[in-house]
Amino acid sequence: MNRLVFYMALMVGLSILSSCNCKSETVPEKVGNLIAEEVIQNAEWALAQSPVTLIDFVCERSAGSPNEFYSEGDYWWPDPENPEGPYIRRDGETNPDNFVAHRHAMIRLSQIVGYLTSAYVLTGDDKYARQAMTHLHAWFVDPATRMQPHLLYAQAIKGRVAGRGIGIIDTIHLIEVAQALNHLMASEVVNKNHLSSVIKWFDAYKDWLTTHPYGIDEREAKNNHGTCWVMQVAAFAHLTNDEALQDYCRDRYKTVLLPTQMAQDGSFPLETVRTKPYGYSLFNLDAMATICQILSTKEDNLWTYTTESGLGIALGIEFLVPYVADKGQWPYEKDVMYWSEWPVAHPFLIFSAVEFEDMDRFNLWKTLERNSEVDEVIRNWPIRNPLLWL
Repeated sequence: MNRLVFYMALMVGLSILSSCNCKSETVPEKVGNLIAEEVIQNAEWALAQSPVTLIDFVCERSAGSPNEFYSEGDYWWPDPENPEGPYIRRDGETNPDNFVAHRHAMIRLSQIVGYLTSAYVLTGDDKYARQAMTHLHAWFVDPATRMQPHLLYAQAIKGRVAGRGIGIIDTIHLIEVAQALNHLMASEVVNKNHLSSVIKWFDAYKDWLTTHPYGIDEREAKNNHGTCWVMQVAAFAHLTNDEALQDYCRDRYKTVLLPTQMAQDGSFPLETVRTKPYGYSLFNLDAMATICQILSTKEDNLWTYTTESGLGIALGIEFLVPYVADKGQWPYEKDVMYWSEWPVAHPFLIFSAVEFEDMDRFNLWKTLERNSEVDEVIRNWPIRNPLLWL
């Protein structure tokens, strides 16, 4: 089965398969129909939602304005020996009292725009594109409600810092918004001036990510934070047609991410030593696979690229797939929190299923949760709408 036929079967199901004389049993009709049904159901919910932006949630501890994104580090807690003093770190343990309302609002935006644009891709109905632009205009165009294109105050720590470069990981949920914009450009009902303004916002944010000291700090992070910097910059550079920056991200994936993060067995040692080794390994592999999905070209296919020592995305996937199929065989410690909530329908499975025409991975992906409502899972699962990516 060629890749185009596989993709069509994967996304639409038996109705398309029947037109290309493929064996229908390769992708069961009910799976294709289920995906389409989920897309429309999610989009119908999104059609009824009004924009909710940063200014709807004000935290008095923020050093920024209401239009500036603010969050507090998840793993920081009051010091029992000095309750009014600087917070202390408890790795992997989320403090539910820290301010994350702006992150939740951004996740909501990503969900709504992703759902609506997926339905537009599936049906061609401009009502979905029109409603997506309503939310995008509120977030990135309207001066009264637009977010400032920086993250000066993300993942602050009470008594220590007003913001950190590490907080840049909070905007991973904008990569699916950027991907949706690539599709919304085709709609005739989308206001082109507003669309241009949204893209200019992403261009400004991309420039901030690549020049501000916080961005540089995050770029140099040795674990999943460094991976997510490349993933975000790649997505925003792709949206804004910044070819030089896309080339930079390809090179960084090859010469920095793979050699410094992946072991010879395909594992991620910097993640497996953490208190959430399973969840962070899945998260980092998802981010690397998304980089491959965004940046691969016919001339430079990151899906098949390997270093001289044999490191590559295929090796990482081969390492983790058995533990997605049977988590009980995981050879490292269990995650200190949210062990039971993983795995979900990870993008590395569906992306590689299409890239390598691997029906076993598709069959595994389709059995996994696609609509988790667990905050921790949603926070670390920014790719939820495969129709936008394949």
